[in-house]
Amino acid sequence: MGATAGAVWGRAEQQDFRSRVRGTLLGVAVGDAFGAPVDGLDLDGIREEHGAEGLTDLAPAYGRRGAVTHLTQLSLFSVDGLIRAQVRRDTGAWHPPTDLHRAYRRWAATQRDWGPDLRRKDDGWLAHEEWLYVRRDAPRALLLGLGDETMGTPEAPKNPGERGPEAAARSAPFGLLVGWEPQLVVQLAVECAAQTHGHPTGYLAAGAYAVIVHGLARGESLDAAVQRGLALLAARPGHQPVTEALQHALGAVRQGLPTPARVTELMGEGTAEGLVAASVYCALVGEDVRHGLRLAVNHDGPSGATGALTGGLLGALHGETALPPAWLAELEGRATLLELADDFAMEMTQGPALHGPAGSSPAWLTRYPRA
Repeated sequence: MGATAGAVWGRAEQQDFRSRVRGTLLGVAVGDAFGAPVDGLDLDGIREEHGAEGLTDLAPAYGRRGAVTHLTQLSLFSVDGLIRAQVRRDTGAWHPPTDLHRAYRRWAATQRDWGPDLRRKDDGWLAHEEWLYVRRDAPRALLLGLGDETMGTPEAPKNPGERGPEAAARSAPFGLLVGWEPQLVVQLAVECAAQTHGHPTGYLAAGAYAVIVHGLARGESLDAAVQRGLALLAARPGHQPVTEALQHALGAVRQGLPTPARVTELMGEGTAEGLVAASVYCALVGEDVRHGLRLAVNHDGPSGATGALTGGLLGALHGETALPPAWLAELEGRATLLELADDFAMEMTQGPALHGPAGSSPAWLTRYPRA
């Protein structure tokens, strides 16, 4: 794995970066929460329940409006793992996939334990957040992939037939490593995706999504970020389904007004590459964030994952202030999301002041232990 570049961050750059980090994490969560109530319904079922225009506002899921699913939970633990990797680097240990695997295992514990175990000091603060100890329909591939200490790798992946979108939908945080070279972002996302989704389209779609977010977080247009992703994927074995899906999405932009049928067609069988392509399309053609998210959830395919993927792109592209404020006001876990986003931005821009040769912040090392 490569290192972060030693960029000098001015105040304006730090503020822009923090807005994009917040936007990305909140965008994933808002898209997830928006799509969750209709996940599993086809378009006819959505219209029957919510009217001819389909779903246009947050609706109840899991007993409340604004509830998030395992997709947001795992995105939070992706961020936690990335911060921990940076902190552990001081010890001379530098293998981010291992730190991410440990973070995902902490998430897996939330799916089987009744609540946080405060005796486990090495868990850090995120694993002590009680609201995360709810089960939100995590698929078997996630629970199996993270069910023991053996870490899947691209050479020996967990669930080698798994092509679902869940690994891609937790990969937006990798794109926020703006000091990394794009090819290293792809590699990290691929390695971490293989811990649960071992089919090449499952982990390569995660790499493609992460590097598209990376381009957006660096200030590129969405079209330019996708083109870069296509160029980086081209050298990887098994890339063709992912590449073709993304090219199909770019071509669909020029084919008239967006429709649910077009989004459904881009999704194909509902596997990772189709959902990433559909999310790129929704983000490209949406008139604003709300319209893009409506396109992303009103169709015949998986609404939660497409909403989360689209929200991550739109949040990275526009920053937090573009997200619908009324939706953010009801979003489950918003305080945790913001706290974690700000910690990530602070670590990436001012890490040496928190833990470095000149001294360390004890509070920071309690939040993100080196163990």
